[in-house]
Formats: sequence, C-alpha cells, structure tokens
Amino acid sequence: MKRKIVELTSIGTEIAVVTMCDRENKNTFTDRFLGELRKAFDMIRNNITYKVVILTGYDNYFASGGTKESLVAIQEGKATFLSEDRNTNIYSLPLECGIPVIAAMQGHAIGGGLSFGLFSDFILLAKESIYTASFMKYGFTPGFGSTLIFPEKLGLVLAEEMLISAKTYRGIELERRGVPFRVFPRCNVMQEAIELAKVIAEKPRVSLFLLKQHLVKHIKAQLPGIIEKELKMHELTFHKPYIKDNIKALYNK
Repeated sequence: MKRKIVELTSIGTEIAVVTMCDRENKNTFTDRFLGELRKAFDMIRNNITYKVVILTGYDNYFASGGTKESLVAIQEGKATFLSEDRNTNIYSLPLECGIPVIAAMQGHAIGGGLSFGLFSDFILLAKESIYTASFMKYGFTPGFGSTLIFPEKLGLVLAEEMLISAKTYRGIELERRGVPFRVFPRCNVMQEAIELAKVIAEKPRVSLFLLKQHLVKHIKAQLPGIIEKELKMHELTFHKPYIKDNIKALYNK
C-alpha cells in the first residue's frame, strides 16, 4: 500500500487534524496530493461531531504550490489551476469547509500553498519559515484566488507588495510588518493551534457553522468572479515562451 500523503486524525471527537505529509514532493500540489486533500475535507464534511479543523504540514513544510509539470501544462494551455470541470477551486477547501479551519502554517508556504493557507479562518505562522507569493517570479500573474484572499487577509498595501514583488519573507519579518496573525517559534505552532481549537470546540457546532458562513459569505460571493479575472490574466501572461523557460530554470535550482 502507498503511504498516505494527507492524513486525517482527530483530537477527541470534536477536533479534526489534516496533516499534509508528502515528503517526497515537499507538499507540492500533485494530482494525488490534491485528491487526498479533497477526500479528507469530504470526510470532515460528513462527520457531524467535528467542530473545528487544524490544517498543518510536516517538519519545515506547509505547502509548496504547483508542481513543475502542472505549471508547464498551464503554460502550454493544457490545464488551469481549477479542477477539470473548471468550477472547483480546490485551493479554497478551507473556505468551503462548513466549520472553522485553523491553518497551523508551521513550515514554508509557497505560491499556491500560501494562498491555500490564507483561505483558512485562523492562521498561525512560524518565525523561521518562509512565506512567499512566488507567481510573478516566474513572470505570470497570480492564480488560486490570490488576488482576493491576499488583500482580504493581509491588507492591500502588504498584499500588493507580496503579489507584485514576489519577495520571500520569514514569519518574523511579517510579524514586524504587522500581519494580523499570531507568529510563534516553529516548535510551538501546532500546540498553539491545538489550544485555539480546544477553545473553539467549546462552542455549539450549529453556532460555529452559522457564524462562519456569515463571516465568509462576502469572500465566497466574490471568489468566482475573481477566479475568472485571474484566468483571463493567465491567458495574457502564462502562455509566453519565456514562462516555460523560467519555470524550468527556477525548478532546477
């Protein structure tokens, strides 16, 4: 049997823990990885005892974004960052989850991996880890709903800087920049997430569900239109020949 690369476990009966642990691929978004991630969130949706989800990675990786192969496929016009039906943005699974999601981003979060984490309701960062919106480093405009969720969670000024410059930031630097997230030493991130989850789990499930839906409805309402605009920008920026060269060069470093 193949080893699971996304594990769903529980703390008690009320706290679900999704651990992304594809060590071979450093939690890049392979087809298998995304399939197991979707399956985990499907199981959470069908479990009526869960009240809160902790989403985390392994060691010093949270999520590393698109694979070289998937980016080349988009560049060649054979794929998009959406699923095959073009209606599902798998990267917003934390947003679509009915109960609150805590992203315990203990490790590096890169490109789509950072966008994925930002769609969570609560975000904890590690001082030592790297956080970067790396899209423009390759020369193409951001996808995965990043142009919505970055300004929503970080504020427009920092979001513009991160998305346009594609700079790399340590968690401690983002803390100094005033991000509205708590930042801890990496070794403490998971325990802090567990403590927060326990506080959330004290509340009635129906109230958690209704309040979350109310708080994120404006994001859910805007997301489809933003995705369409991002796809249109990709049509103009992603298919240039030099993009493939940049992808190959940066992945071969």
